[in-house]
Amino acid sequence: MAKTGSAEISPITTALARYIAGARNRALPEAVVTKTKQHVVDTLAAMISGSRLKPGEMAASYVGRLGGVLESTVIGTGIVTAAANAALANGMMGHADETDDSHLGGRFHPGCGVVAAALAVAEQQKSSGSDLIRAVALGYDIGARVCPALGLQRADTSRYSTHSLGNAFGAAAAAAALLRLEERQARHVLSFACQQASGIPFWNRDPEHIEKAFDFGGMGARNGVWSAAMVAAGFTATEDPLSGKHNLFAAFGGEGGKPEALAEGLGERYEMLAASIKKWSVGSPIQAALDSLTFLIDKHGFKKENVRKLTVHMPDDRLHIVNNALMPDVCLQYLLAVTLADGTLTFASAHDEARMEAPDIKAIRDRIVAVPSKELTEAKPARQAIVEVETTDGSTYSQRTRAVRGTPDNPMTQVEIDQKAVDLMIPVIGRDRAAKLVQIVGALDELPSVLALRPRLQA
Repeated sequence: MAKTGSAEISPITTALARYIAGARNRALPEAVVTKTKQHVVDTLAAMISGSRLKPGEMAASYVGRLGGVLESTVIGTGIVTAAANAALANGMMGHADETDDSHLGGRFHPGCGVVAAALAVAEQQKSSGSDLIRAVALGYDIGARVCPALGLQRADTSRYSTHSLGNAFGAAAAAAALLRLEERQARHVLSFACQQASGIPFWNRDPEHIEKAFDFGGMGARNGVWSAAMVAAGFTATEDPLSGKHNLFAAFGGEGGKPEALAEGLGERYEMLAASIKKWSVGSPIQAALDSLTFLIDKHGFKKENVRKLTVHMPDDRLHIVNNALMPDVCLQYLLAVTLADGTLTFASAHDEARMEAPDIKAIRDRIVAVPSKELTEAKPARQAIVEVETTDGSTYSQRTRAVRGTPDNPMTQVEIDQKAVDLMIPVIGRDRAAKLVQIVGALDELPSVLALRPRLQA
C-alpha cells in the first residue's frame, strides 16, 4: 500500500485517483472520442427536449430562484447560475423522459448525470471541447465500474438505486478532471462522493417522473460537482474511503462484490464503448419489443384491423417494470398498441396520455398479451424480446430481436443519432438551430471553449 503521512492508501484507491488526475492529459482512442461526441449530442438533445417536460420545468424554476454566481447554463432557458445548480437542473432535464442513454453493465443512465456535471464545470472553467470529451469519457469509466464492484447485480432488486450510485461517482470524477485536481485531491473527491452516495430504488413508483429524474440524473450531477468543487476550494477529506474498517464496500457492498473491479482495465477498457443510445424515446425494457414489431409491420404491411392477437415475450426480470405502467412512455401495452395503430412510434405518440384512454387504442391493448420468459432473462445479449402477431386471416408472424438497435451489438449510425437529436430539439429551438448544434458537437474536439455552446443551448 502507498502511504501519505501515517495513512496507508490501498492499490484500488491509488489507481482510481491517479486515473482521475491524469485524465486531463490522457489521449483517447479515436473510437472513444467519436462515441463520446455521439453521447454528448444525444444527451444534450434529451436535456433540451426535457426542458419542456414537467421535471425539467420544475428543476429550472427551482434553481432559477437560488441565485448564485453566473457560471453555467440551465439548458432550454435563459438562466445562468452556479455550476452545481445548473448540474442539478440539467441532470433532471436529461432524465425528464426515457430518452437518454444507458449502460447495461453499469446499471445506470450515465449521460444525464455525467454530461450534466461535466458541462456545468466546463462552462465554469471555460474548458475546451477536448477537455469536455475527456471528462465525459472518464465519468463513464468510473461510474460504470461502481455497481459491479459493489456486487449490485440488478437495479430492481438491489437495496440501493444503482442508477444513483453510478452517477454519484461518474459525475464527481468528470468534475474533478475539469477542475484539474491532483491525485491526492482526487482521493478526497472520492471520499466526498462516498459520503453523498444515496438512492433507494422506489423511483419506479413515481407517477410523474420527477423524483426519478432527480434520482437518476440531478442528484448525482449536483453531488458530483459539489464533491469536486469543495476539494478545489481547499476542503480535505479521508485519504482512502475505499479501504479500512469503514469504507464504501462495507457500507454498500452486496453479495458477490469485487472491489478490485473498480480499477480493473482503466485506460484499456473504455466503458463509453459499452454504453447504449436509445432508438426509441421509451423505457429501455421496451426497446426490443418495438424493434420486433416495427420490423414485422415494415416487412408484412399489416394494419391494426388485421391483427387478432399480439403476444410479446419479455424477460421476466424486466416485464414488471413496464407491464401496464401508468406513464405512456414506459407502458409496454400502450406503446405496442399505438405503434400498431400508427405504423410507427414518434416522440409525440409515445407521450400522449390522452391516447392511453382512447377507445381504439384500448381495443388494441385488449388483444395484447405479455408473457414473462425466463429464457429471455438469461439470454445474451440482454433485453431481448419476441413479438408474435396473429392476423385475422389466420397467418402468424414472429420476430425475435436479439440485439437492440442502439446497443454496442447493434449500434445506430451517426445519421440516425443526429436525426434523433434534431427531432427531439426542433419543438424547443427549431430545426436550423438544432442542426447547427449537432454540427458543432460533431466537431467538439476542435472547439476552443465550450462557452461557444451556450447560445445554442439557451431558449
